[in-house]
Amino acid sequence: MHNRIFRSPCGRIILSSLLFALTLTAGAQPAVVKKAARSVFSFSTFKADGSLLGSGRGVFVGNEGEAIGNLSPFIGAARAVVVDADGRKMNVTRIMGLNEVYDVVRFRVDGPTAPLPVANVAATKGQDLWLTAYAGKSPDIRPCKVKSIERFMDRYNYYILDLTAPDNAGGCPFINIYGQVVGLMQPSATGSDVHACDASYARSLSADGFALNNATFQRIAIPIALPNNEDQARLMLLMAGQSGDSLKYEATIDDFIRQYPAATDGYNALALRQAAAGQWSRAEQAMAEGIRKASAKDEAHYNYARMMYDHAVAGRHWSLDQAFSEAEAAYKANKLPVYRHLQAQIHYAKGDYTTALDLFSALAAEGKLSSGELLYEQAQCKRSLGAPAQESIALLDSAINVTDTMRIIEAAPYFLARAEVLDQAGKHRDAVFDYTRYEYLMQGRVGASFYFTRARAELNGKLYQQAINDMARAIILEPREPTYYAELANMQLRVNQPDKAQQVAERCTAIAPEYADGYLLLGLSQIQQKNKKAGLANLEKARSMGSEQAQALIDKYK
Repeated sequence: MHNRIFRSPCGRIILSSLLFALTLTAGAQPAVVKKAARSVFSFSTFKADGSLLGSGRGVFVGNEGEAIGNLSPFIGAARAVVVDADGRKMNVTRIMGLNEVYDVVRFRVDGPTAPLPVANVAATKGQDLWLTAYAGKSPDIRPCKVKSIERFMDRYNYYILDLTAPDNAGGCPFINIYGQVVGLMQPSATGSDVHACDASYARSLSADGFALNNATFQRIAIPIALPNNEDQARLMLLMAGQSGDSLKYEATIDDFIRQYPAATDGYNALALRQAAAGQWSRAEQAMAEGIRKASAKDEAHYNYARMMYDHAVAGRHWSLDQAFSEAEAAYKANKLPVYRHLQAQIHYAKGDYTTALDLFSALAAEGKLSSGELLYEQAQCKRSLGAPAQESIALLDSAINVTDTMRIIEAAPYFLARAEVLDQAGKHRDAVFDYTRYEYLMQGRVGASFYFTRARAELNGKLYQQAINDMARAIILEPREPTYYAELANMQLRVNQPDKAQQVAERCTAIAPEYADGYLLLGLSQIQQKNKKAGLANLEKARSMGSEQAQALIDKYK
């Protein structure tokens, strides 16, 4: 047959596909397939202790380190290393996407790579393909035909091929006559056939903002690549901060700053992390960079002010004046109510309750921020200014009433504040109800000090058994705090349980031998049990340790 040559409209000479196909004899290896083998690689995965976990195969599909391969060797891996056809080693730096059902993973390595194109036209039944198994500079290339095709996800293909595959070829690519990757090999678990998952599906894999919650991603310590969508990337940054995985969080922060340099979120996350570690100058540098580069200058100033404020109220590094200066800068750049709100909170923290109250009241009148929180803050200002209790209670009633019942947990601090005001106003039983509502909304996530406080309100409200129970809970949560033992012993004496009070007081003196009230209560419990001699001796010991009540009791019982 004579060669048939066609000339394209632009004048190029091209061979017909018929001629190209006829030049191939059965099982022959096209030169393009041999060349494609240069993009196939092997990889090894390692556990956290450095020991070998597994190995696999894959193929580069991007010139900046993007690759696809078999997933299973990555499960449980702390790190992975790729070795290309030239023996060059590269570290796997990010997992870009995965699917455990089809055993495919998309990832990135830390170096430039020579990729293969992924076929954008599916292979057909009976079509010739070549399995290109990795073997360094002498690849193992095996011809095969497509036996059948199954469709999945409405657009991708799962191929069944007639082939005897070499060992450890899982993840190796099937190449068509154009040097394109059609699929990645998967040995059959049920028979002699070899399967292949569509390479275009593997290349499409990506992570969304919730990837850190995915159980398979969690089993791989290698960081996840940031999504290309900024909102999804922001969600991943938030989830990474809550994950407790510091290495993945650091990687996510670095990626976010690099990928979205004009957004404030990355700089804020970095600075918060550095400040939490006491790296103050580095945190300041991160926030300064954020202010310089971020497109929303007001957000950058506000984030800095918020961080300064949170640490200043805890007495760490920054001052409230510094926080206020940044909050002012944010408000000057963009007059948002939330920036004035922070200024009001700073005034309150500085003790300028009148100015804070005026600002909170003005913001509440505008109606642009949460009215419940602003009512609560006004109530706190009233309390600090010594206003009548009923004024604070009325504000807190309103704060609770305006809270959406579907989000009632947000009202927890309002119930706690109202309980404190009611307790101080002598309405102890009403206070106990609010303390209990707070405990319920917090789902029991309260500490020993809460039970101590509620027990005092219960005692004053003559709810003696409840008070004793709460003091016992406080001791369980903080068994080394002597004040709780002393309070419990005192309550037990008030309900005529001197034997139990003595046991508690003895425990108090054992854990805190320098605590005078322990001996005072031990002495009283012994005297009530007619052991006057031992009781007076302990009262005398309490007096010698500085107890102001001891002398009057000694005079009474001596």
